[in-house]
Amino acid sequence: MEHDSAQQRAQPSKGDAQPCTIVVVDYDPHWVDRFAAEEKRIRTALGSRALRIEHIGSTSVPGLAAKPIIDILLVVADSGDETTYVPALEAAGYEMHVREPDFYEHRMLRTPAQDVHVHVFSPGSPEIDRYLLLRDRLRDREDERALYARTKRELARRTWPTMQHYADAKTDVVEAIIARAAAARTNPGSTS
Repeated sequence: MEHDSAQQRAQPSKGDAQPCTIVVVDYDPHWVDRFAAEEKRIRTALGSRALRIEHIGSTSVPGLAAKPIIDILLVVADSGDETTYVPALEAAGYEMHVREPDFYEHRMLRTPAQDVHVHVFSPGSPEIDRYLLLRDRLRDREDERALYARTKRELARRTWPTMQHYADAKTDVVEAIIARAAAARTNPGSTS
């Protein structure tokens, strides 16, 4: 998911930010299968070093339009200690793309086709909870799914210099959805 602000992000670890065309497509039920295959590949590569693997992002929400990119949350003991997991993931076919030591030691690896993004964090990172709050809220609330889909489709019609510019443009909507999800978790009887 791309809800972090531009100020929090570091530059990609290799190469420059790439101009892109944003393509948002209708939900594809095969995304679940693609995630399952990637989860298996990660578990095979890392074994018990993969503490948690979750399907996140829009492709994890049935019925939600999305960019056809599978986002995966991977939790390892210490995401800053790349020697414990990056070589195994690279051997499994992923490429290091982003290092953000100042953003909870976030790392992002992706497939050469750039159709799978693996977001790596350590236990206790608040980003883990944020990703899951957003995903679960979108899964549970049709009104939130509709709002987010509408926002993404409207933004995808524009020209963006990079994918991150598009992601940053969604920030206000994403943050509002997360805030409502957090409020609902705190006050389970509320209608928010």
